Amino acid sequence: MLAISVEEAALKALSTVFTWDHLLALWGGVLLGLTMGILPGLGGTAGLAIILPFLFGTEPSLALAMMIGLQSVTTTSDTFPSVLMGIPGTAGSQATVVDGFPMSKKGEGARALSAAFISSMFGGLFGAAVLSFAIFFAIPILHTIGFGEQMMLILLALTMVGMLTGLNPIKGFASCGLGLMIGALGASPMTGEVRLSFDTVYLIEPVPLVVIGLAMFATPEIVDLLRRQWAISKSQKLGSGWTQGFWDWCDNWWLSLRCAFIGCLVGALPGLGGTVIDWIAYSHAIQTTENKESYGTGDVRGVIAPESANNAKEGGALIPTILFGIPGSGGMAILLGGFILIGIEPGIELVTDQLDLVYVMIWSIAIANVVGAGLCTLLAGQLAKITLIRYVLVAPFMFGIVFFAAFQATRDWGDLVGLFILSSLGVYMKRFGWPRPAMLIGFVLAEKVEESVYHAIKTYGLSFFERPVVILLLVFTIGSVIAAAKFKQPLPEMPEDGPHTHIRPWPQWVFLGAVFGFTMLLLHDATQHNWLTDIYPQVACGVTLFFLIPLALQMYFTKRPHSVFYDSEREEFSEHVTYRTSEHYMAWLLLMLLVSALVGFVIGIAAYTYIFIRVKGGVRHFYCALNSFGFVCLLGTIQHFMTLEYPRGVLQWYFKVNLPWPFQ
Repeated sequence: MLAISVEEAALKALSTVFTWDHLLALWGGVLLGLTMGILPGLGGTAGLAIILPFLFGTEPSLALAMMIGLQSVTTTSDTFPSVLMGIPGTAGSQATVVDGFPMSKKGEGARALSAAFISSMFGGLFGAAVLSFAIFFAIPILHTIGFGEQMMLILLALTMVGMLTGLNPIKGFASCGLGLMIGALGASPMTGEVRLSFDTVYLIEPVPLVVIGLAMFATPEIVDLLRRQWAISKSQKLGSGWTQGFWDWCDNWWLSLRCAFIGCLVGALPGLGGTVIDWIAYSHAIQTTENKESYGTGDVRGVIAPESANNAKEGGALIPTILFGIPGSGGMAILLGGFILIGIEPGIELVTDQLDLVYVMIWSIAIANVVGAGLCTLLAGQLAKITLIRYVLVAPFMFGIVFFAAFQATRDWGDLVGLFILSSLGVYMKRFGWPRPAMLIGFVLAEKVEESVYHAIKTYGLSFFERPVVILLLVFTIGSVIAAAKFKQPLPEMPEDGPHTHIRPWPQWVFLGAVFGFTMLLLHDATQHNWLTDIYPQVACGVTLFFLIPLALQMYFTKRPHSVFYDSEREEFSEHVTYRTSEHYMAWLLLMLLVSALVGFVIGIAAYTYIFIRVKGGVRHFYCALNSFGFVCLLGTIQHFMTLEYPRGVLQWYFKVNLPWPFQ
């Protein structure tokens, strides 16, 4: 029985959302989300990870409005760099570049942006409507879900994550296993015993989700964009065509509707997120429309299709997140952490006792998409100027914001060290084609896996395999594994010649060896405690080894270009770009960490920003100092209003004197 009817919940949520404090929270989330989309390298997942530490203690409906507002519009504003610079603002706007950027070069940038914003708004509204109907029809099904069914649902989600992400299914499964293993660090939720803490106080608690999210989706993207050294946009003017873009969408509304449906459907499948939805929609457009030869040369349909699917996916991805606590994407994994932080438990209680909060999310999606599209249209001329800034001048500030946000997780130096170590892992996972969404979802589901196995066995024993829904889910799980064995995704084209392309497979062997070593270390630790503490890490390590060994054999016996040897550092570079490795920029990041450890975070960030802009950007000393001073003032303002304390350095602790801020 519902504690409140659907109609009452929808009306109550609508009246709640239109109060001033909720509108302000939603407005703040939308503005932050638009910023995250415009700046390449961040996106909704990183944006959620940044604001997550500041939501603790916030009233649930306010926090939901801000998180949903942010998540809903990043795939609207990411159109700016995609169309004007040919740089995907987020992973979900890669297909938009194919036709959007050629339109911009032909002087039709305004037309492309207009069609994209209308398509994004329509897709977001369609996704909100689908989510509303899905919640209504799913409520009776939730009453049949017990511990056994929950365990099988999680297992099915994990197999789908492995199958549907990345170039190689084996790497997908191994990445998921890696997330499950990292989730085993810290105290066991069943017994409280500490597992593999490396003799540190920091790892007595589990690794913070904020740190994992930023390490997987912020740092690797920033490093990759720096490595590619995308230059200033060559006076890309928007031109005319705002009205024409609207009529283009009206002429292709049926294509937009089909792609929005595809976005909802694929978004509900755990693991895909924004990584392939735009390409699926783009491929559908090519297959089902006439004049296929015009795609790739500046066809507006090539903008409408992926943009309709991108925003619709948020409604679809929320379906498994809200109903079962199973994130449909990397962004939903962070959002799920936000639910827990503000005291919301996904599942039957949320859609019955707190149905009004579900409709707060639905209304927030709808309003955010309208507001986001409207703001992008009104401020297009001003926002487009942001894309003219060289990325090398933005990156150090983005690094500073990322490390600042990570420190808010527990306000311990371990947050910063952990972020650097896990960022190194994220950089190599991106480089070698190990799907990071699979790793993040595996990490988020780790505790649920451990608890569901324990509860299912304690409640039913092995008899839960006799339950009809469990049997059905088991069949689906086996089917997904079989499908994964046959699943093949086309590889990006890699040049065979060039100054930077003669890279041996040995770096991938080193990376695989490091993952294998961590697995064996955790497996050894999982023999030192009682069985209830050790059973989960043993299973997680066993599952990971089950895929690491075939991957190693595949690498050893493969003698031709193959997905196991994918290396993004072999991709083609512009002839005007000086080739730099990922290690080069990770060394710069390590320098920032070391300087901060010596003189404190604020002074360290200021010094790092000054040196980086001067050396990498060639900016004059005066402007370097001005930028560093401005960033320090920003940090000071945040510290004042939020009563924060930044990490102190060795020298500050050693002298123990009352120094003025920012030297204290």
